[in-house]
Amino acid sequence: MILILFSSVFIIPVLTGWGKIMETIWGILFQGISGKILSGILGITLIWTIISFFTPLNMSVEVPSILLGLFFFFKKKLYKEFHQFSKKDFVVLSVSSLAVIFAGSFYPYILDHFGYYIPTLKWLTEYGLVRGISNTDLTLGQMSLWHVFQAGFSNFSDPFLRINTVLLIIYTLYTVEKRNWIHLCFLPLLLLFSQSPSPDLPVIIFSLIILNEIMAGQKNTTFLFAFSIFVFAIKPTMIWLPVLTFLSSLLIFKANFRYLISGIIILLLFFIKNLWTFGYPIFPLALGDVGIFWKPNPEVLKISSQFAIMKTYDMQYTYEEIQKFSTADYIRNWFSLDGIKSKINILFVLSLVIFSVFAWVKKRKLITLICISLLMKSILVLIFSAQYRFFIDVFFVIFFVIFHEYFDRKKAVFVFSVLSIFFISILSFPEFIQSYLPSFRVGTFMTGFEKEQIYKPSTYQYEKFDTYKVGNFKFNVSHHYPYSFDTPLPSITPAYLFDNVKTGIFPQLSDKNDIKKGFIWKKMTSEEQVEAQKVINTIENIDK
Repeated sequence: MILILFSSVFIIPVLTGWGKIMETIWGILFQGISGKILSGILGITLIWTIISFFTPLNMSVEVPSILLGLFFFFKKKLYKEFHQFSKKDFVVLSVSSLAVIFAGSFYPYILDHFGYYIPTLKWLTEYGLVRGISNTDLTLGQMSLWHVFQAGFSNFSDPFLRINTVLLIIYTLYTVEKRNWIHLCFLPLLLLFSQSPSPDLPVIIFSLIILNEIMAGQKNTTFLFAFSIFVFAIKPTMIWLPVLTFLSSLLIFKANFRYLISGIIILLLFFIKNLWTFGYPIFPLALGDVGIFWKPNPEVLKISSQFAIMKTYDMQYTYEEIQKFSTADYIRNWFSLDGIKSKINILFVLSLVIFSVFAWVKKRKLITLICISLLMKSILVLIFSAQYRFFIDVFFVIFFVIFHEYFDRKKAVFVFSVLSIFFISILSFPEFIQSYLPSFRVGTFMTGFEKEQIYKPSTYQYEKFDTYKVGNFKFNVSHHYPYSFDTPLPSITPAYLFDNVKTGIFPQLSDKNDIKKGFIWKKMTSEEQVEAQKVINTIENIDK
């Protein structure tokens, strides 16, 4: 906890200073400290993304960025803006920040933390954005902008990778500064995302902030649209947000099309980044083929697509069984999955129906546009992969729009207090959720409280791996463990290695002497097939 506090106290002024720099370029997102911080997050992430094409996001990038942010923080005397809060505001800010830091000190338990987040950060800090990295593991082709942001601070400022905890403190700061107390009601649930650099947390928080600004009549359409594109670039399932900002700017604020320029520039950077790492403009869709030679093998993409369909049904049906579903089966089986997933699916559809009726009754243009945007996003999710993690943000948005005028400070503080105790209790004593909600799988990976958390956040170490070589690619595989979160680079997860061998291909270095020049896939020669099969046999024997 103490080290997270130090990181937060250090990083927030840096972002505030960067926000002041960005305000001279982009203009003011909105007045106040939180507006500067969000501008700083946007600016420094975009700059680091461009830098990462050419160099790793290591100490030589982090230190100058920190010094520049701190220079403007003190030169412009931005610290004075932190004195504006009343005693009551300071108490709310302090107590909620303490809850956030405590929750953030627990062990990570989201499986993507080990299979996707940490490997991505390792590649970014050691090599930067690597061309065709998706050929070593398809999930690495995402390289979310949020992981670029986390990677930039991971060498010195935030070595325990708790940037989401820092973001929750920033969100609390925004809530108190804007005195829009309904956000306090969301904070306890968001504590569950504080231990890992999950992109789900920033997109939920940023979308609620942008939505709040739009509903408050914020007229800086240029920055609102640019920031909404930034949110989309972090996680493309947030497509509804740029659609909303575009429609509201056009139909409500009557802005001209020049406001789109900044957002289009960010969108182009997003497409270029994806083309570089994945081979197509939007991960994981094999759409917009421009003939890049390092794009993934079609069979690998096919396997990924089939897996996404099975995940829609919580892996309770095989792909072959799903292919035999009638239209009625698709719907009925999705609503009747075993465990908590079916309840979430039912609640999702019910929430959309209720919100549609709410929008029709209110007959307000902005609410109608929000409803249209959410429905469009929901239809796309249902078509591609209807997993609850892809539409969880919809619940937050609907609750916010319906109840944002209901919660004053007193009501919000009460809800925050009760829910915080509940969710922190789950983190501290996970046996409860493991016993009563066994179908909530991530709950089985929670470990409870340890006294060492008071000083530093809990992290895992494994550091067991084996080294192999197929063709010109020498790689590491974790020893008797399915993920490569602390395996030295270059590494491959066993599952992806098996998929490659199954399809008769294997990743190879474009230049055997330089990993930075990226990866391609190639069909294995008979000699390479023998090498790969030896690797498979060795791993299978270890697992036995």
